[in-house]
Amino acid sequence: MGLLNFPEIFWINSGHRHVSVLTTQAVISLMKLKPTTILIALALIGAGGFIAGRISSVPDAASTRETPPAETKSARPSLASNSSEVGKISQSTRPNSKRAASPADRLAKLESIVRGENALDRNRALLAYIDQLGPADFEEAVAHFRALGITDERMGEYSLLLAAWAQADPMNALTYAQKNTRNGFARDTILTTWATTDPDAAISWAQTNHSGDDANPYLPGIIRGLAASDSAKATALLASMPRSVERGNGLDFLLPTLLKQGAEATQRWISDLSDDALRNGAMMRAADELASADPAGTAALLMTHTGEARERRMDDVYRVWAAKDQNAALSSFSQLPAGQDRSNALRGMVSNIASGDPKAAVGLMDQYPSDVTDRVVQHFVWHSFGNDPEIAASQIGRITDEGQRNAMYRRVLESWGEDEPARVNA
Repeated sequence: MGLLNFPEIFWINSGHRHVSVLTTQAVISLMKLKPTTILIALALIGAGGFIAGRISSVPDAASTRETPPAETKSARPSLASNSSEVGKISQSTRPNSKRAASPADRLAKLESIVRGENALDRNRALLAYIDQLGPADFEEAVAHFRALGITDERMGEYSLLLAAWAQADPMNALTYAQKNTRNGFARDTILTTWATTDPDAAISWAQTNHSGDDANPYLPGIIRGLAASDSAKATALLASMPRSVERGNGLDFLLPTLLKQGAEATQRWISDLSDDALRNGAMMRAADELASADPAGTAALLMTHTGEARERRMDDVYRVWAAKDQNAALSSFSQLPAGQDRSNALRGMVSNIASGDPKAAVGLMDQYPSDVTDRVVQHFVWHSFGNDPEIAASQIGRITDEGQRNAMYRRVLESWGEDEPARVNA
């Protein structure tokens, strides 16, 4: 309830560079939903964003995030036959409120909300609108909302509609998503919400409606729903999946919740994974954020791995470490045994230092010449060129591979020549 002490609650949608705002009044309206649905709705709003912006025209279908597929004769996963009973149960838990006079009135009301100019007013009105819907009303509302065009600016609103439908009648919501949407966004949103309220039912549906040895595409959404409440069960589901894009999606859904528990807890979780590929994938994804909190521990954890993450993330860890505490990073680097790990660590530090002080980065490479590889030099050039193109170009000759060296000369000189042709010619 502490949210009510503040006039506005903000979410940042960094992927689209928008600030999303949910006001106190909107939060109060949202609290009419079940507590578990509130939590998942807020998470989905944070991901999709209640983004300010004018919606003055309906975009072409080709430009929407999700568009209804053409009618096909392909078989759809079967759903349990008691979905109507679920709807009746859900209906009894929803607050009593006035309904619009007719379906046409409800759709007209939804469209007027969506086309509203003021983002705050839209949020308040949409939450109040959802509060008036019964289980049988959602399909029509969602279909109409999608017909108006699913743009980036409206993904948060779409998420909230789906989450509320999943609370009221998850099976019919899934039936609609399976028949009318092409990517997994709607399906995952519905399964995420269902997993927060009845995980066993959601898992049973996912297992019943998937066959074959390939990865179950329904599990990632469930994993996201379980992440906060039962990370052990979420982890077990993740580990049961074969290596696949779907398992990667599940890992992406689970890791943010784990990272909120702290670097130590996340490092321990990664270490406990018995599947080498899964553990490697977790390290690949989490290394940067872990390094920000605990660079020494993250470097030590990487040293215990033998997979791709160790090769590709050691430089990232030392780059972050050098930015936080250059002396500590240098001290740790000097204690690494000679070889690829040490060169990768040097590459990370050089990348960081070169961005602010190219001469100091050259000095570091000169101090440890045996650890300087072609990739170290390439990263130095990329990160120092903006500050000092001349010193960047002066180090290209350290690249031992002739083809890569010549290619780097061409790229640097062409780019530099656009700004300072006289100096380049000299």
